[in-house]
Amino acid sequence: MDMELTHDTASMMIPAGQGLAFRIRTGDRFRLVDTEGGQVGDLFAFAADDPGEYLSAAHTRTAVSRLFPRIGEHFATNRRRPILTLVADTSPGAHDMLIAACDAARYDALGEAEHASCADNLRIALSGLAMTTHLVPQPVNVFMNIPVGTDGDLTWLPAPSRPGDAVTFEAHMDSVVVVSACPMDLNPINGERPTSLAIEFVTPRT
Repeated sequence: MDMELTHDTASMMIPAGQGLAFRIRTGDRFRLVDTEGGQVGDLFAFAADDPGEYLSAAHTRTAVSRLFPRIGEHFATNRRRPILTLVADTSPGAHDMLIAACDAARYDALGEAEHASCADNLRIALSGLAMTTHLVPQPVNVFMNIPVGTDGDLTWLPAPSRPGDAVTFEAHMDSVVVVSACPMDLNPINGERPTSLAIEFVTPRT
């Protein structure tokens, strides 16, 4: 689904288990809102004029020397350019950039071959903008709570975000962003009951 930003604010809903793609211009801001609480959002971002350049979790970790940026720090592309900046976060601050997007193979291994997935949501959402990608990048898993133990073990915990919690991003380049309201209901990350997310667009006044 596409949208022109002609007003100072606008919003769009992402139904549980589905995805949304939108275009955003350099300097524009958007908020990812957890409408009911406890819901993970898989976020992907691509350079608007070249989907071969995309937000890369690995390059971001290198750029910020952290598992996730702090407020004011940027997410980097696979070409080491800033694409989004983390502007604000009203949630408890649990987010993940280690876990791959769920896909058909993961659900097949869990005995749910026809299950919706974030990888499929990415492709379906991009097709609405007449775009394709042959790669499913590592997403920014907003609100996802996967703590890393001192021994390196990962723990899969429910998202601690509360109703109305939001994370705000600012675009460093004209971009196409995709957000998937993760459909995972076979482990605790969404409280075993996926719910909706919202996108609120904010075009800074000049």
